[in-house]
Amino acid sequence: MKIYLSFLLVGTVSALQLSLVKASRRTFVNKAISATLVTPLLLPLVSQPINALEIVVPDQVTQYEFPQNWGLTFKYDDDAARVRAHMVTATGLGKGADKMEDYGKNLKKEMIDFVSYYRRFPQVSGKPSFSTLYTSINVLAGHYTSYGYKYPLPEKRRKRLYQEYAEIEKSLQRGR
Repeated sequence: MKIYLSFLLVGTVSALQLSLVKASRRTFVNKAISATLVTPLLLPLVSQPINALEIVVPDQVTQYEFPQNWGLTFKYDDDAARVRAHMVTATGLGKGADKMEDYGKNLKKEMIDFVSYYRRFPQVSGKPSFSTLYTSINVLAGHYTSYGYKYPLPEKRRKRLYQEYAEIEKSLQRGR
């Protein structure tokens, strides 16, 4: 990180010196182009992805246990964990899964109830787990709205959702 910042500072200072001394436009442009070309080469050396979670996307299933615990308990941690668990199951359902349409309808109602209730409370709506869960709910509800309840999620969307589910779980374990 120090290399990257010092490179930017040196490039910026030299560009300012050039413009202050009224150097030729060609020299300034050449320095700017070389700084632009070298910066992407140095960036991988100094920066690492912050949330580089390696997520394994499980195969889709058609057999599962249909839950009986739909609805809210009005205790945030319990409700967030329950909605997340139901969403994980829904994300893993494949084409032709038993009661897939009923599961999707129940889940969408539960997701809407969850968001409608908890977004009113600033102490809850400011939590990272709520923000990420809200994003996941929007993705899954949008899929149901666009494609219906019988169509399984595409692989790319499933991978993104599983990454968000992992973040939600970590945030809930930390009480955030």
